[in-house]
Amino acid sequence: MKKYLIVSLTISLFFVSNLVTAQVNQVPFFDSKGAVRIQTTEMDALADTIAVVNHRADDIVWSRIVYRVIDMREKQNYQLYFPLRANDEYKSLFKLMLDAVCDGVNVYSKDPRDLRPSFTNVLQGEDLSKAFAFDNEMDNNLIQVDTVTKQSTFQNDKYMTYVKNQLKFLIQEIIFFDKHTSRLYSKIIAVAPLYALHPDNMESKESMQYFRGSVLCWFAFDELRPYLAKQILIPNGNESERMTYDEFFAQKLYSSYLLGDSNMYNRMLLEYVVDPIKIKKEQSRIETEIMNFEQDLWEY
Repeated sequence: MKKYLIVSLTISLFFVSNLVTAQVNQVPFFDSKGAVRIQTTEMDALADTIAVVNHRADDIVWSRIVYRVIDMREKQNYQLYFPLRANDEYKSLFKLMLDAVCDGVNVYSKDPRDLRPSFTNVLQGEDLSKAFAFDNEMDNNLIQVDTVTKQSTFQNDKYMTYVKNQLKFLIQEIIFFDKHTSRLYSKIIAVAPLYALHPDNMESKESMQYFRGSVLCWFAFDELRPYLAKQILIPNGNESERMTYDEFFAQKLYSSYLLGDSNMYNRMLLEYVVDPIKIKKEQSRIETEIMNFEQDLWEY
């Protein structure tokens, strides 16, 4: 009898302690002034402890790298594009990336002959400023780098004119199968903002060269994640929504279309297909091949 009493007391104490902890950790919806709490200090702590799944190299038996374009004009991507004019609560994806640059995140150079990102050459000084060039005048660039302190600062004068034309992002994504968990995973490796005066000029093979030229620079996605995890997206019809950029990308809530994949010819769809109908067929073929790989692993 005494034994059962001790067990019941232990269980009761466990539930009481959990209840007290839950009450202490409750975050109020309103702040001390009665306004809705948007950003929280808890998010800053969360960004320093981002969960990362470490896949063993021996367990990855199949992988494929693809390139996708995120178009801000797609309704599903509006939360990444707005607000155009950043405020204390919300900022667009492009503004978030600019703030990360000023905070010291690495920005990597592009190769005008190759679309693949390379994380070897970090842009600094004048080269970093030129990557976000608004025109030929260095004083008008969005990012200015002090020649003495090497500190990057954001110039707000030309931002509104610039950001309206910044309609697309290019992402490099790897899709891989882990035999240890028997699951197909996908992970964004790198992201690049695209700037094009005519973003839909894709009617000839020369347009692929134009497309490469519109890549401003490359960011390693994992280096951006601490900033993505701290920033809430602008709500879409629900003011109580508290979704971070990191959650948005992790759940693949964005809309994108396939630009190409890694292949032995090292070329994208636009380099060997011109007709829009044929491009869609090629995109569908690649997507189907990826889907069929996972389906063919199992027997029904």
